[in-house]
Amino acid sequence: MRASEMRKGQTVKIDDKLYAIVDYQHVKLGKGGAVYQTKLKNLIDGSIQNIRLRAEEIVEEAFLDKTTYEYLYSSGDEHILMNTVTYDQISLDDDAFGDGPKYLKPNTQLQVSMYEGKPVVVTLPNTVDLEVTDTPPEIKGATATNQNKPATMETGLVVQVPPFVKIGEMIRVDTRTGEYVTRVKD
Repeated sequence: MRASEMRKGQTVKIDDKLYAIVDYQHVKLGKGGAVYQTKLKNLIDGSIQNIRLRAEEIVEEAFLDKTTYEYLYSSGDEHILMNTVTYDQISLDDDAFGDGPKYLKPNTQLQVSMYEGKPVVVTLPNTVDLEVTDTPPEIKGATATNQNKPATMETGLVVQVPPFVKIGEMIRVDTRTGEYVTRVKD
Protein backbone atom coordinates (compact mmCIF):
# COMPACT_ATOMS: atom_id res chain seq x y z
CA MET A 1 0.00 0.00 0.00
CA ARG A 2 1.06 3.60 -0.45
CA ALA A 3 2.04 5.68 2.57
CA SER A 4 -0.92 7.95 1.85
CA GLU A 5 -3.26 4.99 2.56
CA MET A 6 -1.97 4.37 6.11
CA ARG A 7 -4.38 4.30 9.05
CA LYS A 8 -3.84 4.32 12.83
CA GLY A 9 -3.68 0.85 14.33
CA GLN A 10 -2.54 -0.85 11.11
CA THR A 11 0.41 -3.20 11.21
CA VAL A 12 3.18 -2.58 8.68
CA LYS A 13 6.53 -4.17 7.87
CA ILE A 14 9.47 -1.80 7.33
CA ASP A 15 13.05 -3.09 6.99
CA ASP A 16 11.86 -6.60 7.98
CA LYS A 17 10.51 -5.30 11.32
CA LEU A 18 6.86 -5.27 12.39
CA TYR A 19 5.38 -1.96 13.52
CA ALA A 20 1.95 -0.74 14.60
CA ILE A 21 1.05 2.74 13.39
CA VAL A 22 0.50 4.82 16.53
CA ASP A 23 0.10 8.19 14.82
CA TYR A 24 0.89 9.93 11.55
CA GLN A 25 0.73 13.48 10.24
CA HIS A 26 0.73 14.88 6.72
CA VAL A 27 3.48 17.53 6.65
CA LYS A 28 4.19 19.96 3.79
CA LEU A 29 7.85 20.89 3.70
CA GLY A 30 9.06 24.25 2.35
CA LYS A 31 10.52 23.46 -1.08
CA GLY A 32 10.17 19.67 -1.16
CA GLY A 33 7.10 17.54 -1.49
CA ALA A 34 4.72 16.51 1.25
CA VAL A 35 5.69 13.70 3.62
CA TYR A 36 4.00 11.64 6.32
CA GLN A 37 5.64 11.96 9.72
CA THR A 38 4.78 8.61 11.32
CA LYS A 39 5.08 7.39 14.88
CA LEU A 40 5.52 3.61 14.86
CA LYS A 41 5.66 1.10 17.72
CA ASN A 42 7.96 -1.88 17.23
CA LEU A 43 5.85 -4.98 17.99
CA ILE A 44 8.85 -7.04 19.11
CA ASP A 45 10.59 -4.76 21.63
CA GLY A 46 7.94 -2.04 22.15
CA SER A 47 10.22 0.85 21.17
CA ILE A 48 8.76 3.92 19.44
CA GLN A 49 10.26 5.11 16.15
CA ASN A 50 9.61 8.29 14.19
CA ILE A 51 9.90 7.74 10.44
CA ARG A 52 9.23 10.08 7.51
CA LEU A 53 7.64 8.58 4.42
CA ARG A 54 6.87 10.23 1.09
CA ALA A 55 3.20 9.98 0.11
CA GLU A 56 3.98 7.82 -2.94
CA GLU A 57 6.33 5.47 -1.04
CA ILE A 58 5.18 1.84 -0.85
CA VAL A 59 4.77 0.29 2.62
CA GLU A 60 4.19 -3.42 3.14
CA GLU A 61 1.07 -4.07 5.20
CA ALA A 62 1.35 -7.00 7.62
CA PHE A 63 -1.75 -8.98 8.43
CA LEU A 64 -1.97 -10.42 11.94
CA ASP A 65 -4.15 -13.39 12.83
CA LYS A 66 -6.01 -12.59 16.06
CA THR A 67 -6.93 -15.64 18.07
CA THR A 68 -8.59 -16.05 21.46
CA TYR A 69 -6.46 -17.95 23.95
CA GLU A 70 -7.01 -18.97 27.54
CA TYR A 71 -4.27 -18.44 30.10
CA LEU A 72 -3.63 -21.77 31.85
CA TYR A 73 -0.63 -21.35 34.15
CA SER A 74 2.94 -20.08 34.57
CA SER A 75 6.00 -22.10 35.47
CA GLY A 76 9.06 -19.94 36.10
CA ASP A 77 9.37 -17.65 33.07
CA GLU A 78 7.23 -19.91 30.83
CA HIS A 79 3.53 -19.05 30.41
CA ILE A 80 1.17 -21.64 28.92
CA LEU A 81 -1.82 -20.53 26.81
CA MET A 82 -4.45 -22.67 25.09
CA ASN A 83 -6.30 -21.89 21.85
CA THR A 84 -10.02 -21.87 22.75
CA VAL A 85 -11.04 -23.41 19.41
CA THR A 86 -8.37 -26.00 18.56
CA TYR A 87 -7.14 -26.59 22.15
CA ASP A 88 -3.54 -26.26 20.91
CA GLN A 89 -1.19 -24.98 23.59
CA ILE A 90 1.58 -22.44 23.15
CA SER A 91 4.30 -21.36 25.54
CA LEU A 92 5.44 -17.75 25.83
CA ASP A 93 8.42 -16.37 27.74
CA ASP A 94 8.43 -13.23 29.92
CA ASP A 95 9.55 -11.00 27.01
CA ALA A 96 6.62 -12.00 24.78
CA PHE A 97 4.04 -12.04 27.58
CA GLY A 98 4.95 -8.71 29.18
CA ASP A 99 2.97 -7.83 32.33
CA GLY A 100 0.36 -10.54 31.72
CA PRO A 101 1.19 -12.81 34.68
CA LYS A 102 0.62 -9.96 37.15
CA TYR A 103 -2.99 -9.62 36.02
CA LEU A 104 -4.05 -13.10 34.99
CA LYS A 105 -5.63 -15.95 36.88
CA PRO A 106 -6.01 -19.38 35.25
CA ASN A 107 -8.84 -19.59 32.68
CA THR A 108 -8.69 -15.88 31.77
CA GLN A 109 -9.41 -15.17 28.07
CA LEU A 110 -7.02 -12.96 26.06
CA GLN A 111 -6.17 -12.11 22.45
CA VAL A 112 -2.93 -13.24 20.82
CA SER A 113 -1.96 -11.68 17.49
CA MET A 114 0.18 -13.97 15.34
CA TYR A 115 2.37 -13.13 12.36
CA GLU A 116 3.46 -16.07 10.22
CA GLY A 117 2.57 -18.46 13.04
CA LYS A 118 4.58 -16.63 15.71
CA PRO A 119 2.92 -14.69 18.55
CA VAL A 120 3.84 -10.98 18.40
CA VAL A 121 1.22 -9.16 20.51
CA VAL A 122 -0.65 -10.38 23.60
CA THR A 123 -3.70 -8.24 24.38
CA LEU A 124 -5.01 -8.55 27.92
CA PRO A 125 -8.63 -7.84 28.86
CA ASN A 126 -9.07 -4.13 29.77
CA THR A 127 -9.97 -4.99 33.37
CA VAL A 128 -9.58 -8.02 35.62
CA ASP A 129 -11.12 -8.92 38.97
CA LEU A 130 -8.58 -9.93 41.62
CA GLU A 131 -8.78 -10.80 45.32
CA VAL A 132 -6.93 -8.69 47.89
CA THR A 133 -4.62 -11.00 49.90
CA ASP A 134 -2.78 -8.39 51.98
CA THR A 135 -3.34 -4.73 52.86
CA PRO A 136 -2.91 -2.62 56.01
CA PRO A 137 -6.08 -2.07 58.09
CA GLU A 138 -8.17 1.06 57.62
CA ILE A 139 -7.06 4.01 59.76
CA LYS A 140 -10.05 5.23 61.76
CA GLY A 141 -10.64 8.96 61.60
CA ALA A 142 -8.43 9.49 58.55
CA THR A 143 -10.44 11.92 56.46
CA ALA A 144 -7.84 13.18 54.01
CA THR A 145 -8.95 12.55 50.46
CA ASN A 146 -6.87 10.38 48.12
CA GLN A 147 -5.11 8.66 50.99
CA ASN A 148 -4.59 5.36 49.20
CA LYS A 149 -2.80 2.35 50.64
CA PRO A 150 -0.95 -0.54 48.96
CA ALA A 151 -2.79 -3.83 48.51
CA THR A 152 -1.28 -7.12 47.33
CA MET A 153 -3.46 -9.13 44.96
CA GLU A 154 -3.68 -12.92 44.66
CA THR A 155 -1.32 -12.77 41.64
CA GLY A 156 1.35 -10.79 43.53
CA LEU A 157 0.45 -7.48 41.88
CA VAL A 158 0.56 -4.46 44.23
CA VAL A 159 -2.13 -1.80 43.60
CA GLN A 160 -2.89 1.47 45.39
CA VAL A 161 -6.46 1.18 46.78
CA PRO A 162 -8.79 3.40 48.84
CA PRO A 163 -8.60 2.95 52.65
CA PHE A 164 -11.96 1.07 52.89
CA VAL A 165 -10.70 -1.96 50.89
CA LYS A 166 -10.12 -5.01 53.13
CA ILE A 167 -8.36 -8.37 52.82
CA GLY A 168 -10.52 -10.95 51.01
CA GLU A 169 -12.44 -8.43 48.89
CA MET A 170 -12.53 -8.62 45.10
CA ILE A 171 -11.49 -5.46 43.24
CA ARG A 172 -11.38 -4.56 39.56
CA VAL A 173 -7.96 -3.49 38.19
CA ASP A 174 -7.31 -1.75 34.85
CA THR A 175 -4.62 -3.79 33.02
CA ARG A 176 -3.58 -0.81 30.87
CA THR A 177 -2.70 1.45 33.81
CA GLY A 178 -2.39 -0.97 36.75
CA GLU A 179 -4.83 1.15 38.77
CA TYR A 180 -7.77 0.32 41.05
CA VAL A 181 -11.15 0.80 39.34
CA THR A 182 -13.84 -0.35 41.81
CA ARG A 183 -14.86 -3.01 44.29
CA VAL A 184 -16.63 -6.02 42.78
CA LYS A 185 -19.95 -7.06 44.31
CA ASP A 186 -20.67 -10.79 44.45
